[in-house]
Amino acid sequence: MTALRVELRKVATTRMWWILLLGLVGYMAFLAGILAIAFTRPEILAGAGGSDAGAQGFPMDPTSVATSIYTLPASTGYVFPLVIGALMMTGEYRYQTVTATFLAQPHRGVVLTAKMAASLLVGLVGGVAATIATALVGAGVLAATGEATLLDDPTIRRSLVLTCLAMGIWAMVGTGFGAVLTNQVASILVVLAFTQFVEPILRLFLGGNATTAGISRFLPSAAGEALAGGGLFGGFTQADPLSWWQGGLVLLAYALVFASIGAATTLRRDVG
Repeated sequence: MTALRVELRKVATTRMWWILLLGLVGYMAFLAGILAIAFTRPEILAGAGGSDAGAQGFPMDPTSVATSIYTLPASTGYVFPLVIGALMMTGEYRYQTVTATFLAQPHRGVVLTAKMAASLLVGLVGGVAATIATALVGAGVLAATGEATLLDDPTIRRSLVLTCLAMGIWAMVGTGFGAVLTNQVASILVVLAFTQFVEPILRLFLGGNATTAGISRFLPSAAGEALAGGGLFGGFTQADPLSWWQGGLVLLAYALVFASIGAATTLRRDVG
């Protein structure tokens, strides 16, 4: 518990955590509003763009619309807790505080475990804030356009809770990856490149082929969306998504595998 308190204190005393949290909340609120308008009043966006393209709307039922909006943090905002988790580990090496950390707690496995637990809590806090912002703006736009918000639906409420959990696990994935690649700049670049370019392309390529569609379900972002109960990219695959608990286990497995690799390699090296 002492190691966990120390790690949480480190996060609380850094400004980067608050900057990323504010960025996450603002980004999710903006996307929720835009997506709600696109789903319910696409003619508004078409008019703003000077085109009638897409003005006929999307053939989605109200539950699918609400789920796609409310689970935005798990389908698009997960890069924020992923980066936060990576920074929690790589920051120690960048600012050379890792030596003092290991001197204070010689058992490096304890340090890594504490960081993983702290990242889970930090990710959950960010997930709650982002999910609340998403739900408030998304539901507000849906209500303003005369559509059902479905916030009283048990399935939707479960998706909101599981979205928060997905964000927490994503932070753990980031910490585990940071334990493998401790160079902060390289770690963040790899995270951004993979989440914003490589993985979306892989999901489209694998998911669009009946032979490989099943593989796409086990990609990290697909697992995160499955845990949340929905997402924007689910319609681009020919395979049925994993169940929520399967998605959670797959995402957690990524975190634990990265952490195990880091514990077996990077954390065994001497630091100066």
